[in-house]
Amino acid sequence: MNTNHIKELSIQVNLNGFSFCILNRSENCITYLDHLKFDKKLTPSSILEEIKKTLCSNTVFSEAFNSVNLIYQNELATIVPQSLFNELHKADYLKFNSKILQTDFIEHDEIAVNDSVVVYVPYMNINNYIFETFGEFTFKHASTVLIDTLLQRFGKSKTQQVFINVNSVHIEMVVLNQGTLKFYNYFEYQTAEDFIYYVLFSLEQLQLNPEEIVVNLTGDIEKDDALYSIAYKYIRHINFQKTDYLYKMSKAILLKQPYQHFIILNSF
Repeated sequence: MNTNHIKELSIQVNLNGFSFCILNRSENCITYLDHLKFDKKLTPSSILEEIKKTLCSNTVFSEAFNSVNLIYQNELATIVPQSLFNELHKADYLKFNSKILQTDFIEHDEIAVNDSVVVYVPYMNINNYIFETFGEFTFKHASTVLIDTLLQRFGKSKTQQVFINVNSVHIEMVVLNQGTLKFYNYFEYQTAEDFIYYVLFSLEQLQLNPEEIVVNLTGDIEKDDALYSIAYKYIRHINFQKTDYLYKMSKAILLKQPYQHFIILNSF
């Protein structure tokens, strides 16, 4: 194997878009990052066709990759303490908060840092295509990457912190209390008012004061958009999450705002 060209590919999939990221492990540099977004939520079969088009039309994906990682970002997931998890009952954990079909394939990831398990539904048509295209690969849920990254980074914090990862049609909200996971949820929204309702309602239920708590933003949000404006109106302390990655990025990729691609950039 040529150790000068050890490359890893990550693909992040949700039904309203997908992202591709390539890490040159030998040079410790992100060499490619792109995101495609759709105006409406597609079906798993339609999103697969779009992935096929992208992979076939760009020569960057014709290179050999030493590893390929697939990340599923959907609402079909829940978190279970490791001590309560039984692999034979995966469907039972999901059915309380997700619409699942009898034919759905159910998988799970382990988050070792806090002894928990993410139970979720991957899209098997996409799994099969990625295997046919690249061979062996790994897959996990986006919440696994998000929660594990935040716990690893803020596990020694003495304060409570809120993290909101924004997608164009949903948010993932994580609350850490002195380095432990206090709350995780996934909310779909259509308007800025929906967005702030879910955030403020969650803060209220957790007895967190929006005048005092620090809220850190990642994902598809910028200072001049409607989501940021309404959040700034109701929450006193808002930050964009710092992205202290261990690898380099080209200037072109840095212009894409690394905090907007927080999950995929932390998937390696």
